[in-house]
Amino acid sequence: MNQPFYRAFEDRYRGARDTIKDRLRAYAPFTAPLHALLPGGAALDLGCGRGEWLELLAEQGFAARGVDLDEGMLAACRERGLQVQNQDALAALRACADNSLALVSSFHLVEHLPFELVRELVAEALRALQPGGLLVMETPNPENLTVGATSFYMDPTHLHPLPPNLLHFAAEHAGFTRSKVVRLQEEARLHDPAAPLGLITVLEGVSPDYAVVAQKGGAAAVLAPFDAAFGAEYGIALGALAQRYEDQLAAQHGQVHRLLQSLQQQSDAAGDALGQLRAAIAAQEHQAGVQAQRSAELEHRAGQMEHRAGLLEQRIIQAEARAAEMGQRVIDMLDSTSWRITAPLRRVGGIARRLNAARREGRLLRAVKNRGKALLQRSGGFLLRHKRLKKIVRGMLRFTPGLQARLYKIMLDQNAAPAQPLQADGGSALSPRAARVLRELQALQARKSDAHRH
Repeated sequence: MNQPFYRAFEDRYRGARDTIKDRLRAYAPFTAPLHALLPGGAALDLGCGRGEWLELLAEQGFAARGVDLDEGMLAACRERGLQVQNQDALAALRACADNSLALVSSFHLVEHLPFELVRELVAEALRALQPGGLLVMETPNPENLTVGATSFYMDPTHLHPLPPNLLHFAAEHAGFTRSKVVRLQEEARLHDPAAPLGLITVLEGVSPDYAVVAQKGGAAAVLAPFDAAFGAEYGIALGALAQRYEDQLAAQHGQVHRLLQSLQQQSDAAGDALGQLRAAIAAQEHQAGVQAQRSAELEHRAGQMEHRAGLLEQRIIQAEARAAEMGQRVIDMLDSTSWRITAPLRRVGGIARRLNAARREGRLLRAVKNRGKALLQRSGGFLLRHKRLKKIVRGMLRFTPGLQARLYKIMLDQNAAPAQPLQADGGSALSPRAARVLRELQALQARKSDAHRH
């Protein structure tokens, strides 16, 4: 046998029975003080459906009963032993005596009714409730844009969604002392202010259901236990969620803006660094160009110097060859018979040239005198070293006192003059040949000295 349409629809789209029962526990802040105020109080659930609420009220100690027009739903309630009746909701409410009920509830009923009947339901509930009694009307929340635009119309018996403020005002206008909009069934994570939000969250994250909980007036002692429940905030409203989304979006935009500023600063710094690097590269390229030009110039100069060195080397080679040739000619000439034959003539010619030069310069008489004086001094020295010759000469000079005096004077000048050591290094006026002879004599004397020491 096929399951009735509306019960099958509820099973698929409303949710499993245990899930719905857990959701209904959200009304505990209101039902707990109500049970304390009116223990065992009567409760009437209009449009009771599968009976989840009736079952929960019975567990809390209320004398609960429900009415519905769908036999499939009523069968589900009877299966669990719940007190239900096939009756119109308004008719069942009108049949209740004044101040006879602790609780009147309707879950997902008012959206099936014309609004005038909704207002009548609210007024009849106020009449039938005891002082401090509660009216609970739950319905889909059109603040949730996905619910208001799509899922609300999944139920073909829905007429139109009711905005929370409209139903809230209807309760206040009917005469309830206070009422509260209780938003329900939103994601738990959305209660975290730091939870990230997207546009889809704004569209779907608002509480998909809400209820208006209204309380009939009564003494202050009757109403006081409910103050906390009516003072609390429930669920997620569209305005609050949209504002959070805007705030997060603004914060993200701020972060992006700061990131862009940081990136811009980094880009500017990188641009400056790049400019400096380009300038440094340009300077290095310029310096490299200058150095390359200098290197080219140096290379050119080096080439020129190498060329000149080559030419100089050729000239040196030529000069050496010519010097060798000339040296060989000199050797050949010195070895020739004509050179040896003409040697006396060259010496005489050299003497003649020196005498002629001395005559022109006025040095001839002085030179003759110096030569004569030197000859006399050497001769005197020789005579002084030979006693016999010295005696003979002194005997002869005894007869020429003037000559003797002059000779003595010359010899005395020789003895008075400080001896100048001969030097073979050019320090004295020796000819190259005399210097060479002196060096050989000095070397010979040194060898003799070494031989004597050893």
